[in-house]
Amino acid sequence: MRRLGTLLLLLGLAFATPLAAAADALVKPAGKAVLVISGNISQKNQGDAAAFDMAMLAKLPQRSFSTHTPWYPGLTRFSGPLLRDVLAAAGAHGKLLKAVALNDYKTDIPFDDASRFDVILATQMNGKPMPVREKGPLFIVYPYDSQEELRSELYYNRSAWQLKSLLVH
Repeated sequence: MRRLGTLLLLLGLAFATPLAAAADALVKPAGKAVLVISGNISQKNQGDAAAFDMAMLAKLPQRSFSTHTPWYPGLTRFSGPLLRDVLAAAGAHGKLLKAVALNDYKTDIPFDDASRFDVILATQMNGKPMPVREKGPLFIVYPYDSQEELRSELYYNRSAWQLKSLLVH
């Protein structure tokens, strides 16, 4: 009887594991892709890349914070998923992110910035979606007011607005 129980347990695990892996698979975007992540990633849904539409980003845990920036007067509230959660959804691993904006602005971001700081991939500013003319639809925003080190040109330059892609090295 004990052997039968062990066999049933093993069979259950054998069938559950592929289902669990499938549940973690990155679905294809139903809407227009607003972010494409490529390079060192394990989850792909568009050729060799991971594409995200706004609905996919909205399904990730959301964070908000208010911070001063060099681009807006006073406090501005940003909301969206943490960059580390977006990278995890793509199965990204590496040392460097190359962020590219719609206007082809490029900036290098150390991969560990995503774990060291609560960097948001902002989809909303002051409670509203951001159109392209207002630095949207995606904006990499650091919590500048949380640490003095973040209030510098180094981190402001890493804050790509109108983000369209990330290349993981």
